[in-house]
Amino acid sequence: MARASSVLTRIGVLIAALGLLAGCAQGENANGSVGSTGTAPGAQLRLDYAYYNPESLVIKEQGWLEQELGRGSVEWVQSQGSNKANENLRAKVIDVGSTAGTPALLARANGSPIRTIDVFSQPEWSAIVVTKNSPITGVEQLRGQKVAATQGTDPYFFLLQALAAAGLSKTDVEIVNLQHSDGKTALERGDVAAWAGLDPFMAQTELEAGSRLIYRNLDFNSYGFVNANEDFLAAKPQVARSVVRAYERARAWIAQNPDGAVQTLATAAKLSPDVARRQLQTRTKLAIDPVPGPAQHAVLARLVPLLVSGGLVRSEQEATGALETLFEPRFASEAKGS
Repeated sequence: MARASSVLTRIGVLIAALGLLAGCAQGENANGSVGSTGTAPGAQLRLDYAYYNPESLVIKEQGWLEQELGRGSVEWVQSQGSNKANENLRAKVIDVGSTAGTPALLARANGSPIRTIDVFSQPEWSAIVVTKNSPITGVEQLRGQKVAATQGTDPYFFLLQALAAAGLSKTDVEIVNLQHSDGKTALERGDVAAWAGLDPFMAQTELEAGSRLIYRNLDFNSYGFVNANEDFLAAKPQVARSVVRAYERARAWIAQNPDGAVQTLATAAKLSPDVARRQLQTRTKLAIDPVPGPAQHAVLARLVPLLVSGGLVRSEQEATGALETLFEPRFASEAKGS
């Protein structure tokens, strides 16, 4: 009898443990992070927030979309990089996600049915970074070295362009695929010789570890895009309009509350105010036309040959076709200046 009781006790503990594990799994975002807010099975809107997208942090903190669409109607999911935002868009974990321009083009060229509905920034959010005491002073010295970068993101494409400008190709270096924050850690530990950085982590290692930016080029940084799945735009155009209006409101709020915006970023990303200020006020231009159009088209058109030669798209025709159909400007046109 005692033996049977012991067995039943073990079974009860096992069932409880399995239930706890299931609960933990349900509490995780698709990208492995925990703590999205407002999660509801019937949410009208699922969108991302990202430390590289300051407007998203303001919109989330202020609760404007929840006020307009109703409590429990909005689900927020963190994007740790453009690659994660694109993964979640393709899997329909989110309806709206923020990426750099080049990853958005690459995703559409490879079959992801997304459209760009807003341009949230013109950033200088990527550069080639080395440690404080590194002997490397130029990109040409990276030949044969390990360089950290997050594939499918703007820093990765920045690295490819920087190598090409120095007469090198990606085969001349060993690219170590790490998520942005892990790339920063690998650089500071000496596991890699350089890192294709992304703010705010790039500003953080500059100010806190003395790391140096050995190559900067604003033209090699593509714009910040807000993208949405086509079926979401077709089914819920009014919700898409609400999102873009919120982005315009956040753009104006940041301009009117620069210190508040710095604190929002610092709190969300657990950064010092000095790091947040460098990202926002030195390397992020928000006073731009939010309507996707010729300026963004020109940047991406220049990158099409690089995507083709690197085997990142199936053909130049598909890349060009994706570029010509990527932009959906009507939502930003309606919201502009609102």
